[in-house]
Amino acid sequence: MPEAATVRATIGDSEFDRDTAVVRREPGVYDIDLSAGWTIISAVNGGYLLAVLGRALADALPHADPFTISAHYLTASRPGPAVVRTDVVRTGRTLSTGQASLFQYDDQGREIERIRVLASYGDLDSLPDDVRTTAKPPAMPPMDQCFGPEAASDIRLPSGGPTPVEGSSAITDRLMLKLDPTTLGWALGAPSGKGEMRSWFGLADGRDADPLSLLLAVDALPPTAFEIGLKGWVPTVELTVHVRCRPAPGPLRVSITTRNLAGGFLEEDAEVWDTRDRLVAQSRQLARARLS
Repeated sequence: MPEAATVRATIGDSEFDRDTAVVRREPGVYDIDLSAGWTIISAVNGGYLLAVLGRALADALPHADPFTISAHYLTASRPGPAVVRTDVVRTGRTLSTGQASLFQYDDQGREIERIRVLASYGDLDSLPDDVRTTAKPPAMPPMDQCFGPEAASDIRLPSGGPTPVEGSSAITDRLMLKLDPTTLGWALGAPSGKGEMRSWFGLADGRDADPLSLLLAVDALPPTAFEIGLKGWVPTVELTVHVRCRPAPGPLRVSITTRNLAGGFLEEDAEVWDTRDRLVAQSRQLARARLS
């Protein structure tokens, strides 16, 4: 994975912005070519897709910032052309609500709905500064004591252990991930069983985080299922993200935990913290666990 670029990209002028840009065909209808650069195995990452839909809704609604966005992932998205259709549900003075769906075409030319979301948008800069919380930033080693995904996948005990996911991991080339070594038992063939994953997070080109990239951050780390001892892809069924405030410049800290795996499904609860020790985003997703 490349280090962050010497010349840092800026918000609005980065690979993430270009690859999530939608083109308005008509009011409420947007075209996009989903980039292969955000794939894991052969499917497009769910956080990247949520940012695509989030950008379309930011254009369709009178407010620009996602406050809460819930997505149901119906079928796996593939790189290539897609259509986003939005619908304004309600507009108010401080909040607007809309829904959006992303569609692609199968080999027979039939339209397939990939994702459906419902979201409320507002103005993060208008929120009061009053904060009352018991939440604390995750305790993590300094970034230079953490590992990138490519280094983690090369760490092996003498007895070894198979790589949890085989196939494309193009998305890691676009991210700055430095994983907490205490959550890397899976890379040693000795998962802890705790269902925890923590990492420093940023974009590889140095672009600072904004509300839309937070939608990517909550779904960018290796699955907690690896530390539970599972292998293979963990497809998202539903993902809800709450954006709490506009992040300060600099790397984010992302902490994800799973407490329950039952009936072939697990939950992942994520917290994202900025350089000012503020909780800038939270999420919960339900994912399907491949048990065999």
